[in-house]
Amino acid sequence: MIRMIVKNLMRRKGRTILTVLGIGIGVAAIVSLSALADGFQMGYTALISGSKADLVVSQPNSFDLSMSSIDEALLTELAPMPEIEQISAMIQGYSEAEGQPFFFVFGFPEDSFVLSRYIIKKGAALNSAATQSLRGRPLLLGTAAAEVLNKSVGETLRLGATVFRIVGIYETGDAMEDAGAVILLKDAQELLGKPRQVSLFYIKLKDPELRERLIQRVQRRFPDLSIGGANELAEQTSLADFFQGYVWVISSLAVVIGGVGMMNSQLMSVFERTREIGVLRAIGWRKSRILGLVFGEALLVCLGGGVLGSLIGVFLIYVLSSMTIFFGVSLSTLRPQQFLTAFAVVIVLGFTGGLYPAWRAAQLQPIEALRYEGGGSGSKIRRLPFGGLTLQSLWQRSTRTALTLFAIALTVGGIMAMEAVIRGAFKEMDTMILGTNAEVMLRQANVSDTSFSAIDEQILGKIAALPEVQAVSGLIFTAVTMPEAGGFFIVQGYAPNEFSIQRIKVVEGQPLQTNHQILVGRMMMETLGKKIGDTIELSGVRFRIVGIYESKVSWEELGGVITLRDAQSLTGRMRKVTMAAVKMRNPRDAASAVEKINRLFPDVHATLSTEFSSQMPDRQSTDVMLNAISFLAIFVGGIGVLNTMLMSVFERTREIGVLRALGWRRRRVLGMILKEALVLGLLGGLAGILFAFVLVFVLNQAPMVGGLLTTVWEWDIFARAIGVATSLGILGGLYPSYRATRLQPMEALRYE
Repeated sequence: MIRMIVKNLMRRKGRTILTVLGIGIGVAAIVSLSALADGFQMGYTALISGSKADLVVSQPNSFDLSMSSIDEALLTELAPMPEIEQISAMIQGYSEAEGQPFFFVFGFPEDSFVLSRYIIKKGAALNSAATQSLRGRPLLLGTAAAEVLNKSVGETLRLGATVFRIVGIYETGDAMEDAGAVILLKDAQELLGKPRQVSLFYIKLKDPELRERLIQRVQRRFPDLSIGGANELAEQTSLADFFQGYVWVISSLAVVIGGVGMMNSQLMSVFERTREIGVLRAIGWRKSRILGLVFGEALLVCLGGGVLGSLIGVFLIYVLSSMTIFFGVSLSTLRPQQFLTAFAVVIVLGFTGGLYPAWRAAQLQPIEALRYEGGGSGSKIRRLPFGGLTLQSLWQRSTRTALTLFAIALTVGGIMAMEAVIRGAFKEMDTMILGTNAEVMLRQANVSDTSFSAIDEQILGKIAALPEVQAVSGLIFTAVTMPEAGGFFIVQGYAPNEFSIQRIKVVEGQPLQTNHQILVGRMMMETLGKKIGDTIELSGVRFRIVGIYESKVSWEELGGVITLRDAQSLTGRMRKVTMAAVKMRNPRDAASAVEKINRLFPDVHATLSTEFSSQMPDRQSTDVMLNAISFLAIFVGGIGVLNTMLMSVFERTREIGVLRALGWRRRRVLGMILKEALVLGLLGGLAGILFAFVLVFVLNQAPMVGGLLTTVWEWDIFARAIGVATSLGILGGLYPSYRATRLQPMEALRYE
C-alpha cells in the first residue's frame, strides 16, 4: 500500500510538489512565528527567573514588564527588612538603536548582584574599575546585538538621542537578553523617561524558609505592590499572550489556504484516476482499502509539507537572526514543541482535507468508473445560461472552481478585513485628536512606538511661551491588565483644568476635580458591574468612580480617565507626557508653528493634528506588517491557483488537442488558459470582498469585542483586493498556459 501511495504521488510530480510547497509555507509560518513568540516569552522568563533572586516585587497587573513602575525610594524601606540578604532594582524598556526600532534596554545599579549573570566575553564589566574611570555613559552590548549591529568594544552606540560607549560584550544564553544592552540604572531612567522609577526589585533571601514571612510583611506594608516568585511574574506578562494570539491568526490563515489547495489536489487526483479506481474495485478492493489509499496520499503530502515547512522555518529564523534583533530572534528560540505543533496541525489538515476526496473515491461503483472516459469527456455536461467559453469551462469543473475561489476569497478577504480594521483604529485616533480642538500635536521624536513617547513638561512650558501659541495640554496614554474585566483597561490621563479634557463627555456623575478620582467608560462600567461612588483598582492603586462618560471612539469606553498626575505616577513618568495638544491663537499659523517647534525643540516631533495619526511610527510598523502578511498570503494563494490551472490543463489535454487540430494557434490557447485564470482570480476577489464584510461582522459579535471594531472601507482597499486577486490569477496561470501551448495535437489526442 505504501509503495503504491508513493508511486501515485510521484506520477504527478508537479502537482505533488506544488501541494507540498503550499502546505510547507503555512508550516513555515507556524514554526518561525512561534519561535518569535516563544522566544519573547522565554526571554522574560529567563530575565526574571535567571536573576538568582528568590522573590520579585513589581507593579501588579502591568500589561508588560516595561510598563511596570515602582518608586525607587521604596528600596530604602525594603532593604532593612530582616529576611532580605540582597536587593537590586531593575528597569526594562525599549528604545530605537541605529535602525533597530525595538531594542531591549536593561538598567541596573552598578552594585547589583544580578549583573553576575552577564558573562563578559570582551571588554570590561559595568561595575569594574576600568569602566568607572571612563568618561561618558558606559554600555554592555549583548553578543547577538553586537553581531547584527556590527559593533565592538570601544565603539559608540546611539539609543534614541543618547550616545553610549560600549565597554563590554556580554552573553547570558538567553536570545532576548543577548539582543539588548545593559546600562546603568540612572542612565536607563533618563533614556526611558522614568526618573526615579524602576520596573521591579529582585530580592535574595537569607534563608528560603523566610519566603512566606517576607511575602506577608511586604503585602501588609505595601498593599499596592505585587510580590511573588520569578516564574509567577513571567507568566503574568499579557503582551506575550497577545503576541502569541497574533502569531496563530497569521499562521492559521496560511495553513488553511494551503489545506484548501491540498484538498483540491486530492479531489482532482480522484477524478483523474476514476478508471484506475474502477479497476481496483473490480479486482476486489473494498471501499475501506480505497479510502485508506486516498487518505494515505493526503497524509503523506501533508507530512511532506510539514518537513519542508520546518526546514523553511528554520532557514527564515536563521536569515532574520542575521538581519535583525527584533524580540531576540535566534535559532536558540526554536524548540521541539514548535515542530510538534506544526506536525499536529498538518496531520489534522491531512485528515480533514483528504476526507471528502477519499469518501468520493470509495463511493465509485466499478462499472461506472470503468466507463469514465478521462479528460472530462465522460462527465455530464453542465452549462450556464450565460457567459462564453471561459465561464463555461470554470462551471464545468464547479468543485475545483469553488475550492479555488474559497482559497482566493480567504486570502483577499483576510487582507481586506485586517486593513479596514487597522484604518478604523487610526480613524478613531484622528477622532480623538481632533476632539481636542487643537491645531498641532506633539510626540517624542525618534521613538519606534507612540507608547514609548515621553515629553518633558519643561519643554511643553517653553512651547506654551511661544507668542503664536494659546495653550498646551499634555496627556498620558497607557493600558493595564484587569483580570476582573477579562482583559486590559485603557488609561488616559488629563489635567482637569486644561482644554483637552473637555472632549470627554460625562453623561452621569461629575467631571474630574482632583487626584484619585476616575471617569469610567460606559461599556467598562457595564462589564465590571460598578456604579458611581464605587472604587476601582488599577495596578494596585485605588480610584473612586465619580462619573461615567460615553465616546464616539469605541475603544475609549473600555477604560477610564484619571488626572494627569495620577497617570504619571501610575506609569512612573513623573513630569512627562505621552503626547500633547497645542492650541494656536490663530489657526492659520499652525503650519509655520509646526516647522518652528521641530527646529527649536529637536527632542519633540510636531505635526498638524489632521496628519498626526498618519505620521505615527505605529502606522509605519503596521503598514510593514500588513505588506508582509499580504506577500505571504499571495504566495500561498498563488501556488493554489497555479496548481488548479495546471490540473485543468492536464484534465483538458485531449480538449486542447482537438482545438489545436481544428487550427487554434498557440497564442489563442495561451489566451484561453490565461483568461480562465484571470476570471478565476477576479471572481475570487469579489468573493473575498463579501467574505471581508462577513468576517468583520462575525468578529464584532465575539465576546469582549461587541461591535467595538470600527472599519474604514476606502476605495484603495477594494483596489488592493482586486489587484491581489488579479495577481493571483495571472501568476497562477502563466506556467499552465505556457504548458498548454507546448502540447502537440497528436500527442494530446492520444492522452488518456
